[in-house]
Amino acid sequence: MTPIHTPYDGSSKLFAIGLKQLDPAAWIEIDSSFDFQLAEKRRIHAQHAAQVFVAEPGTENAQAEVLELLRGHLPHRFPRLYRIDFGRLVVPGHPELDGLEEQDLPPLKKASLLVQEDLIVMRQGDRGSGESGWRLAAGALCFPSSWVLTEKFGRPMADIHEPVPGFGPGTRNAGLIDRMFDRLQVAQPVERFNWSIQSGAALYHPLSDAQRIDRATGRPSRFPDVAAASDAFIRVERQTLRKLPETGDILFTIRIHLDPIALLARRPDRAALAASFTDQLLALDVDQLDYKGLTADRERLVEALRSIAAA
Repeated sequence: MTPIHTPYDGSSKLFAIGLKQLDPAAWIEIDSSFDFQLAEKRRIHAQHAAQVFVAEPGTENAQAEVLELLRGHLPHRFPRLYRIDFGRLVVPGHPELDGLEEQDLPPLKKASLLVQEDLIVMRQGDRGSGESGWRLAAGALCFPSSWVLTEKFGRPMADIHEPVPGFGPGTRNAGLIDRMFDRLQVAQPVERFNWSIQSGAALYHPLSDAQRIDRATGRPSRFPDVAAASDAFIRVERQTLRKLPETGDILFTIRIHLDPIALLARRPDRAALAASFTDQLLALDVDQLDYKGLTADRERLVEALRSIAAA
């Protein structure tokens, strides 16, 4: 197993917007964890239904548009994994998904069960609350990276990013993001990467605002020694944005890749990769470390990375 994405090599800086143009053919990603992650999504939807799906009334057309986009894209891009049989989308090896399109489920939930990506619909305009701009209008989020979908539901972008250092209401970055959303073109989707470090390989990793505040205040250690830090997991988020041509809403996808830090030792470029990873960790200020939950553990993680570089 080899990490697919390594944004910690310096190509995608933490706490930077870093949008890049995306080839539409590469919109959805499939890897060896496909079967596991699809099964995990079904489990999480069954166990945490109220926490992992939200939708405003009136978003049904946008949800259906997302499902139709996937229905057109997946069999063409991944013919070994998806096919159209007698007008129905079939996912061989996943009989639980047979007849999914006919089930009485919100279209966005159906769409989310077909792919490894989580799916969020952003909508522009005032919904009567007095707040304008782009807001989270619908979402299917089985693999949250330390946030809770229900807490962000219906909130504008700047409020969603309020806990992120340098991205809250009134910041330069908040204004830049709003303008980027305003200018996004149907024909030109974009992508960006984010990453964090976690203990364990859990994909379902929610963290409420209250829990985040407690973590930033208490600064608990998740890796009590260097050996534990060497067993940490790198959580990479590949995020894409594409404007929906019919509704004008924006679809935000989040694809999670979880890799043990120890995997880096198998790469021929491990020294350069670990050194760049180390530099990024050392560049974080206190607020950024608190946000990432790394304040107590940075030095242990750096030591583990330096050991990989020296191997």
